[in-house]
Amino acid sequence: MEGILLALLPALTWGSLVLVSEKLGGSSYNQTLGITVGSLLFAIVMSFVNPPEWSSLVWIVGIISGIGWAFGQLFQFNSVKEIGVSKTVPISTGLQILGNTFFAVIIFREWNDKLTIIIGIVAIICLITGVLLTSYGDGAEKKQGSMKKGLFYLAISTAGYVTYVIVVRWNEVDGWSAILPQAIGMFIAALLLSLKHKPFNKYAGRNILTGLMWAVGNIGLLLANPKVGVAIAFSFSQMGIVISTLGGIFLLGEKKSKKQMTLVIIGCVLVIAGGVMIGFTKK
Repeated sequence: MEGILLALLPALTWGSLVLVSEKLGGSSYNQTLGITVGSLLFAIVMSFVNPPEWSSLVWIVGIISGIGWAFGQLFQFNSVKEIGVSKTVPISTGLQILGNTFFAVIIFREWNDKLTIIIGIVAIICLITGVLLTSYGDGAEKKQGSMKKGLFYLAISTAGYVTYVIVVRWNEVDGWSAILPQAIGMFIAALLLSLKHKPFNKYAGRNILTGLMWAVGNIGLLLANPKVGVAIAFSFSQMGIVISTLGGIFLLGEKKSKKQMTLVIIGCVLVIAGGVMIGFTKK
């Protein structure tokens, strides 16, 4: 039971992160910088609570991973400003899973039997279909910006998020050891990306809260992995898109027609199903 509750932490915290950040306000630069400050503070505390083993490899890989995350989060927020939370998060989640799965299959050779391959192919079909359904627009919603620009931002965001995950896996760096180096890389990258946009204001301060939320979810995932296994922990972490997608519609007032609502809900279910199936292809 404890493992399941820990596995739910990422879904709850990451799933509501964008919603909370949008409610707190600020530009994507304020939001990203605030999150990295909160994450850095949490990582510093955790390094004293549970001192990890650090090496030069851990520091280099961790900082590179953190830089990737900063690009991923900043451009995800940029996409939110263009196309809204209820479209950005399901598409972003689906693209991240597809990107990570590509490396898992081609580089890490995780799909090594027929059953895994079948599950994986069905999962990819679910993910692609889910992304297409959630991105459907019929003109009923408020026109916030350009869908093309939103998707362009999401392409950069996905590259950043995939880098964040894969560089750690490639170098077999322990997740606990990487927490502080990652947080430092996140903060440095967010600071450099934001300097021209006057990021230090009350909105950046407010978003320290979302940084703490993100860090709690990250710790929850790390603690859940040995208790319930990577497959279940990863699968549960995907459930957060329900919170962010429906929250974007009902809490942030993103307008949808009945047809869009139906397609968004079906799309979310397919993305979650795809994520769960991908989880069970993991060793």
